[in-house]
Amino acid sequence: MELKRVVVTGLGALTPIGNTVSEYWNGLINGVSGAAPITHFDAEKFKTRFACEVKGFDPTQFMDRKEARKLDPFVHYALASTEEAVRDAGLEFDKLNTNRIGVIWGSGIGGLKTFLDEVSNFAKGDGTPRYNPFFIPKMILDICPGHISMKYGLHGLNFSTVSACASSTHALIDSLNYIRTGYADVIISGGSEAIINEAGIGGFNAMHALSTRNDDPATASRPFDNDRDGFVAGEGSGTIILESLEHAKARGAKIYAELIGGGMSADAHHITASHPEGLGARLAMTNAIKDARISNEHIDYINVHGTSTPVGDISESKAILDHFGAHAYELNISSTKSMTGHLLGAAGAVESIASILAIRNGIIPPTINHFTDDPNLDSRLNFTFNKPQSRTVNYALSNTFGFGGHNASVIFKKYEE
Repeated sequence: MELKRVVVTGLGALTPIGNTVSEYWNGLINGVSGAAPITHFDAEKFKTRFACEVKGFDPTQFMDRKEARKLDPFVHYALASTEEAVRDAGLEFDKLNTNRIGVIWGSGIGGLKTFLDEVSNFAKGDGTPRYNPFFIPKMILDICPGHISMKYGLHGLNFSTVSACASSTHALIDSLNYIRTGYADVIISGGSEAIINEAGIGGFNAMHALSTRNDDPATASRPFDNDRDGFVAGEGSGTIILESLEHAKARGAKIYAELIGGGMSADAHHITASHPEGLGARLAMTNAIKDARISNEHIDYINVHGTSTPVGDISESKAILDHFGAHAYELNISSTKSMTGHLLGAAGAVESIASILAIRNGIIPPTINHFTDDPNLDSRLNFTFNKPQSRTVNYALSNTFGFGGHNASVIFKKYEE
């Protein structure tokens, strides 16, 4: 069976460094840090008192106040970025076959704020159950694609992917495969996360996963720096409209890039730590390049997982060296988490948007907050430290790896007829 080509026709972003795609991109290329003291709750007694929050966001700009109260913030974020992406793609659903338009959405945790609030309210009471009737439908992970489909009247495939921080990359890979095998014409794909609350920060603190650089939040996310001490929690959403090339051309859509491959693997090593030699990460990249039917030498840029954890950054750099060999030194590598923090299940979508825009604009976003070289890293690798670099990018690879050993990589290509 001949596979259909799959292209990107719309983008939407709600991030800690910008509430639209253009604001997000400007933040990236200008090296803006989204980290600041937490405002969503009183974090005075927490080990980590800062995060990369979405700023100046009002859900009632995208829905009425009554509807907003029925939805968890991770759904607010999803609907906001999707509205931008749908508008950007110029999708007129009344003129399209909505039976062949689907939604595949990723989230690692889902409605944590809703769960926290409801259980806390019960614990404060006399034991009588007084739960909000919207408790379960606000919280469950699959509710985002449900709400997106209801908003736009889409009757095609509709589900969520859950693989911790790899969730939205797995959503993109599923979307790629359903379109190129002819099951759908258009899929709205992406991911959202909203975990900056007492349970999210407290839970990650208990694991010793977060940076505790409370005296200098703006430089706390420092991937590949010798003094990195953990990731910075982020929140937000990214939406990517994927479409078969023939469908996009038939409706005269603009095309950002082509999605040509996806690779997946499992570390089978540890519940939270990546394999120290990067074996699973390497296999995901190998599988992505095989799926894309290209060679290692085609790749120009890798948007790495790069969370700013002591072990994870080293294992990923080993995986890149092991997989690419000498070509690794010809690559640009950068971690945009140095600016956005770690958006967990939304990371793959948001970082794929950065990769797509690097192709479109010929600019590599930097890895900011680099101060001291790590002697455990190969200094010949170009991590694009502190400043963006201009470069023709024909092929970009984006990595995301999740707790449980879930690894996923996607490859975007500059669109050509």
